[in-house]
Amino acid sequence: MNDTFRHKGLRKILVDEIRSKGISDINVLNAISHVPRHLFMDNAFVQFAYQDKAFPIGCDQTISQPYTVAFQTQLLRVENHDKVLEVGTGSGYQSAVLKHLKADVYTIERQKDLFQKTQSFLPSIGYKCRFFYGDGYVGLSQFAPFDKILITCGAPEIPSLLLSQLKHGGRMVAPIGSGKVQIMKMIDKDMNGEVTISDHGNFSFVPMLSDKSSS
Repeated sequence: MNDTFRHKGLRKILVDEIRSKGISDINVLNAISHVPRHLFMDNAFVQFAYQDKAFPIGCDQTISQPYTVAFQTQLLRVENHDKVLEVGTGSGYQSAVLKHLKADVYTIERQKDLFQKTQSFLPSIGYKCRFFYGDGYVGLSQFAPFDKILITCGAPEIPSLLLSQLKHGGRMVAPIGSGKVQIMKMIDKDMNGEVTISDHGNFSFVPMLSDKSSS
């Protein structure tokens, strides 16, 4: 499927919508305006690609609402060539947004079907990330430390192994909570290794599933 002028026009409308909801980072808005979300959607939902809604992508996972993607990305404050660990590749849409911001993206997915699909698909449309199949709860210690860590699924608590992989001066953004609704947490680690946590509203994510990397 091509990226047409119609799609670009629909993205402009979407950007105006999420701007009205409080997204102000011009770089994030620019990324949302350029990443062709319709290419990440199942054919059954592609006509709805530029609605500000989440949609199923298989394996009991969803492509997140664009506002949520923009909100998390804005909190993360990605800088050029930041080394970013994304936990939960999913459709790859969030990965593409991070790449548009010129991050060096390391993304891990525990659902093999999604991993294989996204590992093939994202490079084919110009987004080159480093893809890993496994348990995101334990991260990628062999590539740590990371400037930024983004968790795109609901974790019952801040994963200590991931926090240990965050560099001094780095930031993690994660939805934390064991129920249907999580609190978006921004976790900053200062240059001395001290951690500061702030809350940024309620969101609903599919749960993080740990210890499933062999399934």
